[in-house]
Amino acid sequence: MEESAQPKPAETPLKDAMRAARIEAAERSAVIVELRDAEAARLEILNETLDQVFKDIPAEHADIFDRGLSQGSQPRLWIDMITHVAMGRDKRTYRLLHDTANGRRVLAESGETEPMRDAITRYIARRLVAREQAIAATEPVKIDEPLKHVVITKPSRVKVVFPFVLGMVVGAIALFMLGVYLTR
Repeated sequence: MEESAQPKPAETPLKDAMRAARIEAAERSAVIVELRDAEAARLEILNETLDQVFKDIPAEHADIFDRGLSQGSQPRLWIDMITHVAMGRDKRTYRLLHDTANGRRVLAESGETEPMRDAITRYIARRLVAREQAIAATEPVKIDEPLKHVVITKPSRVKVVFPFVLGMVVGAIALFMLGVYLTR
């Protein structure tokens, strides 16, 4: 059977524009994927330069650091639970970011791996020193050491009751004055 020789309907301008928009979106998403892969590759290079730094961390302190590369919409190289390295807006600059209760702080920023490795090393050293100080501050008292006697004195009743009574009298006078003022 022969197909009928019906003319193909001409493409509408909207269909042409939709096709062009789909092609542009596909090209943009391909570029985004390539940029994300480039970011992940740069972070992986930085991660490899940190191998010796993390090997030097004493075993008793290794549990506070959790280094790893996370993929996602923005790849990150995690140093610990609150600090990570991400790429800047230009996708060429490393940014060492620290999350705090008051927001995110930029600890260091560099376009090269060596200065960033040095900044991460300084950060790790500060964390290790802070942890050693915290452990030293909470060490228990040794049994061999004599305990110092501390005498705890109770305040007299006059020192406790007098401010309370004075506060009640001042409050009553203030309420009386307020009542007189409001009734005028």
